[in-house]
This record gives sequence, C-alpha cells and structure tokens, in this order.
Amino acid sequence: MAVFRETPYSAFNYVVELEPGQGDQVDAGFSDVSGLNAEVTIAEYRNGNAKVNYVTKIPGIHKAGDVTLKRGIIGAQNLWEWLDEVRQGKLSAKRNVSIKLLNEDRSDTVVTWRLKNAMPIKWTGPTLTGKGGGDVAIEELVLSVETVDQE
Repeated sequence: MAVFRETPYSAFNYVVELEPGQGDQVDAGFSDVSGLNAEVTIAEYRNGNAKVNYVTKIPGIHKAGDVTLKRGIIGAQNLWEWLDEVRQGKLSAKRNVSIKLLNEDRSDTVVTWRLKNAMPIKWTGPTLTGKGGGDVAIEELVLSVETVDQE
C-alpha cells in the first residue's frame, strides 16, 4: 500500500523484482525504468435523435504501455533467456514484475507497481565504441504488459 507524505519521494531508490517461471523471484539491478503508464480508451456515442449536440463518452478497454528496463551488462543471462522463451512461443514466458519505490534510507517500500503478464518484446544491446571513455555497456529490455496496478 502506498505511503503518503507531504513531500515527494526521490526517484532513485527502487527495486525491480522479476517473477521467474520456477523457483524464487529474481531481483534485478536496473539503472532506468521508464514507460509506466495505464490508459482507458473511450467510446463516443450519440443517439441520432438526441436533443443535444454532444457525444456521451463511455469508458472502454484499458491497456498498459510498454515498460523499458535498462541495466549495465554484468554477464547475467536471465533477460536473454526470458526473451528466448518468448521467441519460442511459450505462453508460460509471461511473468509478473514488481517495481518498488523505496524511501530515502531504503528501509520501506512506499509504492509498488505490479506489471501483470509481462513479456519481453525487444532487447537492445550496448553501443560499443573503440574511442574509450567512461561509458558503461548498457542493455535494454522492453516489456509488453497486460495490466499495471499500483499498491
């Protein structure tokens, strides 16, 4: 359940938990999470004999946007293996993902977003350059999500 306070929470303390197909959940250290959103489509309706010149708006299907996760390349294969399950057409590859925003001292979860039936639809590898520099090799995973709930 979300924890209310007067001042906004910082956006840099969070945990992403990937529910595996089997066994315990996997905590993943991601540097960026973006695309958390939910929307409701609207159906517009008006009777031809209506006495007013405006439409009635009726809530329709709700949907969630794609969520993008980024992390430094650490040699872990779990994201690639998950993508491979989807590429093989396995319906069991859908997983629930939790994104937990933590307070500043990381002692408490202040809000949790639950992504239901998420599956990877795109993986992007790092941009590599021979010029050197201080950049870190980053991989990106885009998840298609059926619903987003907030607790």
